[in-house]
Amino acid sequence: MNNPAIAAPTPPAAAVPGSLASPPQVPSAATSLAPTGPRPMTIRDWPKSERPREKLLERGAPALSDAELLAILLGSGVQGRSAVDVARSLITDFGSLREMLSADRSRWRGKLGIGPARYAALMAAMELARRQYKEPLRVGSALTAPDATRRFLVAQLRDRPYEVFCCLFLDNRHRLIAFEELFRGTIDGASVHPREVVRQALLHNAASVIIAHNHPSGVADPSQADEGVTRRLRQALAVVDVRLLDHLIVGDGRCYSFSEHGLL
Repeated sequence: MNNPAIAAPTPPAAAVPGSLASPPQVPSAATSLAPTGPRPMTIRDWPKSERPREKLLERGAPALSDAELLAILLGSGVQGRSAVDVARSLITDFGSLREMLSADRSRWRGKLGIGPARYAALMAAMELARRQYKEPLRVGSALTAPDATRRFLVAQLRDRPYEVFCCLFLDNRHRLIAFEELFRGTIDGASVHPREVVRQALLHNAASVIIAHNHPSGVADPSQADEGVTRRLRQALAVVDVRLLDHLIVGDGRCYSFSEHGLL
């Protein structure tokens, strides 16, 4: 009886791409790191009429919210958050727009999306806003435009956490020559030296002076010390033929005028 022939082993079939016999595919690094979720929406994805910059150009700045105006100054957001999101977060963190813009630099450290460049841009915008209040005083009389003087002083002094004493030096037509902060104190008061006020008035060749200081408490009513300082300054300036026109106290959004209350 003959033994059956032993068949030679069949060589393995060549793998066909995509078939069950294909070797497992190893994902590349690029494939494994690719995000699987939807791309976060940015301001560029918004309708043009809702983008802050385009909205301002089309409808004017008053049409924008505080967060939208702030977003334009920021310029861009951070990863996963638009500039408007960052702006809303900042206003919420500080408590209000006013608190945010009057905060000192230490409170800005570590805030979302705020580095030195953006902080500098925001402070520059604030200073420009303050300075524009000064322009009417350079071309017109501080006496005939008292509201402009008050707006300027409120913008300069209202949000200071400490007491500041300053002077507006005026020419013989009551136009502004210079504005200077001369003394700085604590929330309890500032030491005012009449001789320094007189020296600066002579240095600027001023014909008259308006003095001003703030009350960090927000209450603009004068104290007895304020009245005493006013009398001493008026007497010292009169010696060099410089007239003290007014003493203004800045509270929370309003000014108290010594002249209007008959105290000069």
